[in-house]
Amino acid sequence: MFHRLDKPLLMLSILFTILGLVMILSASSVSTVLMYEVSSSYFFNRQLIIMIASYIIGLFILRIPLSRYKFFIPFYTISVIIFLIIVKTYGVIVNGAQSWISLGFFNLQPSEFAKTAIILFMAYFYEASLKKEKPLWYNSLPLLVSFIMLVLVVSQPDLGGAIIIAGITFLLYMKIPFSKKDKLIIYKILGALVVIFALVYAYKGTSILSAHQLARLNYQNPCTRYEENTGYQVCNGFIAIHNGGLTGLGLGNSTQKYLYLPEAHTDFIFPILVEELGVIIAIIIILLYLYMLYRILAIAKKADSIRNTIICYGTFAYLSLHLIVNFMGILALIPLTGVPLPFLSYGGSFNINVVIMIFMVLRVSIETSINDERRAIRNIR
Repeated sequence: MFHRLDKPLLMLSILFTILGLVMILSASSVSTVLMYEVSSSYFFNRQLIIMIASYIIGLFILRIPLSRYKFFIPFYTISVIIFLIIVKTYGVIVNGAQSWISLGFFNLQPSEFAKTAIILFMAYFYEASLKKEKPLWYNSLPLLVSFIMLVLVVSQPDLGGAIIIAGITFLLYMKIPFSKKDKLIIYKILGALVVIFALVYAYKGTSILSAHQLARLNYQNPCTRYEENTGYQVCNGFIAIHNGGLTGLGLGNSTQKYLYLPEAHTDFIFPILVEELGVIIAIIIILLYLYMLYRILAIAKKADSIRNTIICYGTFAYLSLHLIVNFMGILALIPLTGVPLPFLSYGGSFNINVVIMIFMVLRVSIETSINDERRAIRNIR
């Protein structure tokens, strides 16, 4: 398997995992003691366990042909929707969003599993439907599934998660080989669903966003509102980036992690990274992210089935949207939505799903290599 899989993608994943663990330890070392009154390595230890478990799951994924999941994916998708409904009643509220289900040892965030569920559902759905030339209304069913998830995630409210789900769905429909006429009709259906959703909320007289999220729409020039919630966090991120300069203050020497940046080990871990390691290292990390995305695209182009192609393009969209929304949010180019960075930010549900999708892509590279070898043998014969 190691001979056949895409080794640069695997090495990059391991590198980002190690870097993420180091930065989580550094960024959270102060807040764990001062805010949570636990060991300075508390979040590091939890993240280490999560990543080890994720990679063990990933090793199983490498050994199992992707075709065997076709009966499991519908069950997985329905389960995610059920958990999205449950979280509205029994969910834990954090920062104004009721997005987590407490399992005691672990807080499950169903919206993160919804992102991967829609990728896998579309991959396996269209593998079957496009072979049999199903009618357009049938091929539009994944839109309904995505819309249900979108409504449930927005109602938590989790605007960042909803943006990612909508973006993944839209980008995947651009890559599915429909005719231009069918794609236009599907986009019209998607637009109609969005309008219906907005009208229902308008009729009820309620806002889609919470008061906390509406305040975040005031995102430009954050340092002019340093003493307000709308500017405090982003401005302290700017200060961290400025403090780092080209070469940084040194690993562990951030000053902004001393409670100036709340929850610095989550969505705002990149400014801490820049402060400690410098702009030069930050640029290298961004370039490595781009190279990771390039490797995923390269695997997608070589894939020899609709299912495998959609899995790869979906993973590309998933990671790309997280990177874009996070970086633009911390730079005050868009409203802050609380979207984590792949591998670097602390988060159980998110990183489990990221690792699983990366190993799905690695499995695609293995299957493509196997099929190429079989074709080469047939040609020789």
